Amino acid sequence: MGKITGFKEFKREMPEDRPVTERVQDWKDVHKRFPEEQLKIQASRCMDCGIPFCHKGCPLGNIIPDWNDLIYRNDWKEALERLHSTNNFPEFTGRICPAPCEDSCVLNINDRPVTIERIELGIVEHGYEAGWIMPTPPKKRTGKTVAIVGSGPSGLACADQLNKAGHAVTVFERNDRVGGLLTYGIPDFKLEKWVVQRRVQKMQAEGVTFKTNAHVGVNVSVEEIKKNFDAIVLAGGATHARDLNVPGRDLKGVHFAMEYLPLQNKRNQGDAIPEERLISAKDKHVIVLGGGDTGSDCHGTALRQGAKSVTSIELLPKPPLQRNPNNPWPEWGRILRTSSSHEEGGDRDWSVSTKKFSGEGRIVNKIHLVRLEWKENLNGGPPEMKEIPGSEFELPADLVLLALGFLGPEKETMLKQWGITLTPRGSVQSNKDYMTNVPGIFSCGDMRRGQSLVVWAIWEGRESARGVDQYLMGATSLPSSPFHF
Repeated sequence: MGKITGFKEFKREMPEDRPVTERVQDWKDVHKRFPEEQLKIQASRCMDCGIPFCHKGCPLGNIIPDWNDLIYRNDWKEALERLHSTNNFPEFTGRICPAPCEDSCVLNINDRPVTIERIELGIVEHGYEAGWIMPTPPKKRTGKTVAIVGSGPSGLACADQLNKAGHAVTVFERNDRVGGLLTYGIPDFKLEKWVVQRRVQKMQAEGVTFKTNAHVGVNVSVEEIKKNFDAIVLAGGATHARDLNVPGRDLKGVHFAMEYLPLQNKRNQGDAIPEERLISAKDKHVIVLGGGDTGSDCHGTALRQGAKSVTSIELLPKPPLQRNPNNPWPEWGRILRTSSSHEEGGDRDWSVSTKKFSGEGRIVNKIHLVRLEWKENLNGGPPEMKEIPGSEFELPADLVLLALGFLGPEKETMLKQWGITLTPRGSVQSNKDYMTNVPGIFSCGDMRRGQSLVVWAIWEGRESARGVDQYLMGATSLPSSPFHF
């Protein structure tokens, strides 16, 4: 460890975010960079624990104590090597991961954890600025070809690993730009798109081929893919959005979050969106249903578009400020978390259920709600909810955004055409090597495990690449995560 008493001498510090009054006027990253001298001080707080639980908290198994010690000692290049050994895209995770590693930090038992995520970001950006992150094509090619369907974090990670193994990799993306949810789901104020394109351009220079506007099963035939590639990886994500079956759902102005967010991302990249397709919150009372990351993204986007008001509503109870006894360290803390979007304005409400939407001229202008009571299930099942009599209320609603989660992948195109077996929950079923019921076709990421975090997506991409390499070559030397879940 770099400084034996660092965790005693220094408190956790974070760089200030850009002022709210400034950042809601643009789409740039809300966070400021950490000065490197401060990063080194924060890294010195790492205790190099006998059992570093941060490894377990991170699905990728990032070797966190090692790179904390290395940057404290000013060895940034070796720190970057250790970081890249387990994580293909630390510039993504350093910006948009909720940092389960920090919840598992031993310091988090009775103090505030090490600023792991910001240190990770500092290392990779230092590497780019120093010119260390350069294209490194494989020295030998195997002659094997792999098609990857989907260019989100799992598809990109799988492509990166298989390309390093020497296979010829082609990534098929149904949208007009590469990146999946990184490009069209996450707003620019959390992840500016030049960050994604920078890594994609490096992968292209290393030999990965990207084909956009290529919707496999729609305008690219599954027979063509199966014929032309030795292996296929399905990494299309969990894009089947959960709907809300209540009266008034068909009114104009009620939209899925993923109908709304991509349009603003396209506009930010210079695309002209026709008026009839535009979904804007300007001068509207906006209701966001769903309190997760997607709901937070809608909240921040609506504020930037000039909404008259924004209210985010959650079905579940308001989380506690501190861990409950049944949620001990080092588990992920189920506590109240306030995103940068929620800090910027608007309201939040919990334990509220939607009864119906109403409006005039087939256009929504009101949401009808009721408050809920949640009670512990004495039989050991999930908590039980019931409506509180007389608690009905209404809110103005000119735009309603449904951010209610996802039910797995879309099933009516390539999955149906290939005859892919699904799990009872509607995700793609696969074996321990990530192969589906169809030989030579693999799956990874949200399409396989259900909606999850960017770190899980990258981990799944890396692990599925091992399965593909083993299938093609009879053995694999691609590294595996230290932990298998």
